[in-house]
Amino acid sequence: MPIPLVNSIASWFLKKRFHQMELFLKYPNEVQLELLHVLLETAKNTELGRMYDFSSIHNYETFKERIPIRSYEDYEEMIERSRLGEHNIYWPTPIKWFAKSSGTTNAKSKFIPVSQESLEDCHYAAGKDLLCMYLNNNENSKLFTGKSLRLGGSKELYKENGTSFGDLSAIIIDNMPFWAEYSSTPSNEVSLMSDWETKMMAIVHETIQENVTSLAGVPSWMLVLLNQVLETTGQEHLFEIWNNIEVYFHGGVSFEPYIDQYKKILPSNSFRYYEIYNASEGFFAIQDQNESSELLLMLDYGIFYEFIPMDTYGSTHQKVIPLSEVEVNKNYAVIITTNAGLWRYKIGDTVRFTSINPYRIKVSGRTKHHINAFGEELIIENAEEALKKTTRETNSEIVDYTAAPIFMKDREKGAHEWMIEFKKHPKDLDRFAHILDQNLQNINSDYEAKRHNNTTLNTLVINDARPHLFYDWLKKNDKLGGQHKIPRLSNSRKYLDELIELNKINSFTFK
Repeated sequence: MPIPLVNSIASWFLKKRFHQMELFLKYPNEVQLELLHVLLETAKNTELGRMYDFSSIHNYETFKERIPIRSYEDYEEMIERSRLGEHNIYWPTPIKWFAKSSGTTNAKSKFIPVSQESLEDCHYAAGKDLLCMYLNNNENSKLFTGKSLRLGGSKELYKENGTSFGDLSAIIIDNMPFWAEYSSTPSNEVSLMSDWETKMMAIVHETIQENVTSLAGVPSWMLVLLNQVLETTGQEHLFEIWNNIEVYFHGGVSFEPYIDQYKKILPSNSFRYYEIYNASEGFFAIQDQNESSELLLMLDYGIFYEFIPMDTYGSTHQKVIPLSEVEVNKNYAVIITTNAGLWRYKIGDTVRFTSINPYRIKVSGRTKHHINAFGEELIIENAEEALKKTTRETNSEIVDYTAAPIFMKDREKGAHEWMIEFKKHPKDLDRFAHILDQNLQNINSDYEAKRHNNTTLNTLVINDARPHLFYDWLKKNDKLGGQHKIPRLSNSRKYLDELIELNKINSFTFK
């Protein structure tokens, strides 16, 4: 199909879509409340709907008072029943697919329900919106002259008791129309390979022959793949391989620790980076502006949002609010009710609103991934901003990192201990540690107060990780693949202690 015609079709779709978006941009809170009523009406005759008498819930306050907030563990028994083929438990249409995720903190697998409605009206709708927003902002785009290099999970779908489970990416690929494969690379066969290392080399050999115009995937794993592409081809940057490449759609983890490395292998001021915010539970927000990484919260994908201010999270006076009550620059835990039957579900992410007209956000971290052993309340957003500043000041580059407390013992004060794998080492690791500590204090006033005159916290400690340490840890824990993530911050020393022990052993990574 000629490119002008493709862009014309996309422009037509965009105009049509913008008419729909005007509603939630102009009346966001009304759209959300109407959506809540639709979800309640749709599920009123399910087991859960009858249990909480959805049919008599006519406003948000009743919804909030009657239905409890749930974690995955609270849903597990119901989800297992539906995986065994039982229907109409928490959503009226049959749940055929379950997105398998080990999460970031638990080895135990989670099976997130994916309904036909959530697949079509959330995940696929978001993909279309993302492309249309990008094309609207970049009228001279040649995106459709080539293919998108997609990097998803590494497991195929497995069938059991009439239902299927696997990575969300496998579910999406398995249900795409046949023609969609022609605009993507690698092929479905390679994309769904189970063995990550075999799959990685297969992707390299297949994609270097293609005209790649865009990238899509998690930054950490995509960087591994792209460096392998450069090593295999002997080129210095990606434009020597794919001269029409113009945009990278990324999500899953913060882009901050990786942006400098991407700019080295994609040395062009015209190359675009577009961020998305999605998970197994749904697709939540999309970057809608070229020069801003703020994400537009999408309010008509079948997801009703609530938020818990992080300064009350988990306390006896925990406060839950609807979208209409959020404030700019406050951290909130996200609670969702979805068209796949998750009711008031804690997804474990935290966000910060940068705007409320329209509602734009930045992902600030995870509810479980912070360090607050001494009242310092260090979140991932703080850590990654400090690391970005420190690497630039010390002319160094980081591959991966994690941090945990050194707990007080006897008269010894506490501290934070880091494990950092460098791609480019700083000349002086002690100086790096000093600058990082100072940057953390400048960014986080609670950390600064605890560090003042070593009142509670001593200066941080850095372990220099050997090459491939984090990759080896993921491999050892059967977590290789595009949807698995390194635990960045933790109040527990479990991950750090495992990495310290593994750091003593020579790398066993496949090369």
